[in-house]
Amino acid sequence: MIPEKRSIRRRGIYLLPNLFTTGALFAGFYAITSAMGGRFETAAIAIFIAMILDGLDGRVARLTNTQSEFGAQYDSLSDMVSFGVAPALVMYLWAFSSLGKLGLFAAFVHTAGGALRLARFNTQLTSADKRYFQGLPSPAAAAILAGFVLICQEYNYDLEILKYIAIILTMSTGLLMVSNFRYSSFKEIDLKGKVPFFVAIAVMLGISFVMAQPQTMLFLLFLAYAISGPLVTLVMRRRRWQGRKS
Repeated sequence: MIPEKRSIRRRGIYLLPNLFTTGALFAGFYAITSAMGGRFETAAIAIFIAMILDGLDGRVARLTNTQSEFGAQYDSLSDMVSFGVAPALVMYLWAFSSLGKLGLFAAFVHTAGGALRLARFNTQLTSADKRYFQGLPSPAAAAILAGFVLICQEYNYDLEILKYIAIILTMSTGLLMVSNFRYSSFKEIDLKGKVPFFVAIAVMLGISFVMAQPQTMLFLLFLAYAISGPLVTLVMRRRRWQGRKS
């Protein structure tokens, strides 16, 4: 009697999207080591590189149909290092170390905000409105801090004057990540569809402005995105209130 062949289920992970996640994780780790060595401009650039790679891993997974629970969890752990720990540590070593407990507290607020933001995001994957994020996304929060470092390094601003502004900025990003403000996810934008000609011109002009002054423009763009959350939430609540009143 010939024994029946049993199908063996092989366990493994998808390589391609997780390579991008690993790259983002390494960029966050490199930002930390660069800050420890006093290379703060390099550390800030590494955080932006981590943002690019983090944005690519999910898109690659969807395009190649290689989404997995492992990839989602690995991505969150990578985000915690690259956008929670790395920016906070860069800011602490760059501007807060002379402020004692106040600087330590400000850096921890951002780190804790990133951890709570990612934990809440993971628990709301199936129920959340895909058009909006609840709370400021951690990559955008990290980009604000990294952009601030790049601007100060580029124009040689006096750190003694700006370190208290940096503290407010760092604590604000941490609190915005755990807030209930709604931020657009831009997932409703159809990149494959046709757009009017003036939209293409506006996009090209926008790219030109960013390329002309990348440090300043990236910081201002992400800062405007952070401010948009409270504004969008207030507008939506006002519309609901007017709808109930009418």
